[in-house]
Amino acid sequence: MSAITYKAETSILALTLNERNARTHSKKQLGQIARSIAEFGFTNPIIADEHGVIVAGHGRLEAARSLGLSVVPVITVTGLSDARKRALMLADNKIAENAGWDRQKLAFEIPELSAQLEIEGSDITLTGFDIPEIDQLMVDFGGPERDPDDEFHNVISKPISRLGDLWLLGPHRLLCGNARNETDLDRLMGGACASMAFLDPPYNVSVASVVGRGKTKHREFAEASGEQTPAEFREFLTSCLSNAVRVSSNGSLHYVCMDWRNLAELTMVANGIYGAHINTAVWTKTNAGQGSFYRSQHEEILVLRVGDKGHLNNVELGRHGRSRSNVWPYAGVNTFRKGRMDDLRDHPTVKPVALVSDAMRDCTKRRDIVLDTFCGSGTTILAAERVGRHAYGLELDPAYVDTAIRRWQAITKKDAVHADTGVTFDELAPERLAALNVL
Repeated sequence: MSAITYKAETSILALTLNERNARTHSKKQLGQIARSIAEFGFTNPIIADEHGVIVAGHGRLEAARSLGLSVVPVITVTGLSDARKRALMLADNKIAENAGWDRQKLAFEIPELSAQLEIEGSDITLTGFDIPEIDQLMVDFGGPERDPDDEFHNVISKPISRLGDLWLLGPHRLLCGNARNETDLDRLMGGACASMAFLDPPYNVSVASVVGRGKTKHREFAEASGEQTPAEFREFLTSCLSNAVRVSSNGSLHYVCMDWRNLAELTMVANGIYGAHINTAVWTKTNAGQGSFYRSQHEEILVLRVGDKGHLNNVELGRHGRSRSNVWPYAGVNTFRKGRMDDLRDHPTVKPVALVSDAMRDCTKRRDIVLDTFCGSGTTILAAERVGRHAYGLELDPAYVDTAIRRWQAITKKDAVHADTGVTFDELAPERLAALNVL
């Protein structure tokens, strides 16, 4: 007959690791155990025999040592035969492994809990779930096949935003400013550092020559819309990308989009700025675009590493259920629904929200900052909103800034707030429009 006694404070020195223990613990898991103990206390006592030899709790003891604890709670089991002690040691681990998860309930529980933990200054990884696992849950139990976040409003001819306006969109920031201007970017970042950048610079190709051959007329970019020489375009890219690298962490990845016409120029510039060219992803669209000989149906996205540190890898060869290659099939802007070509007026090289959010899930953690210095119609902001990252965006054209704000407000049902005045976008709009009408 076995007997059980509990002692809240047992010296670590009185405990001995069991040489028959077959359970292994990675450094990562020991860190998770230690974090749990530090956060919640020692809620799961160590089990030992009458001689102080551990039967269950080897990982908890190692974690306690790493925390510098001198005493731990111990349940002492006496009267068990050697065989039963060994059986208990195996059963304590194996029986727990035989449980499962209701993944649909998890998919509802985790976002709500994540928001509550953020308010308390913590995060969801406290539960032991990895970010890739959480992201995959959101994909598996996500929304409809047609992405409502890809819908957005037409550009207003009289924009509300002005150069220098900094807007706060929940945890996201959007500044009407220049990607080449260090002062603008420093103001946007507010001393923070980006963990990733998704950049879709102008391709130095006239928008009208590529997507303007039909009835729909498309707005040209403020810069690099076909007017620059190759040398000027390289200087433009060098200035923009160097500025983005300056505020990014060592080891962060930058995803830089480019049309095939100027891919060589981008590659030449990138080789002189980045620590490594990790890969080139190809966005393959479901429909071909405009053109005469070989209509274009893809865009290249260079995957570039800042500095010399290793980058975060959430894909891990599909270990968490996400198998990713460098071929990315997503619907093009002209295939989402009837009338989508009109949406090109808002931004002629718009990317699907899912494409950008998937890239974020590949190499960032929740609440990481994702930089976009060519924010356009705000796709990066919506992608970050979807996967729990924080987007920091720059956009030179006030009309595109307005479009980005309206898209975010339509999706979240929240108000964008002017950082300097505390006035919401919708409150400021009548005042700004009235001033324009007076001029």
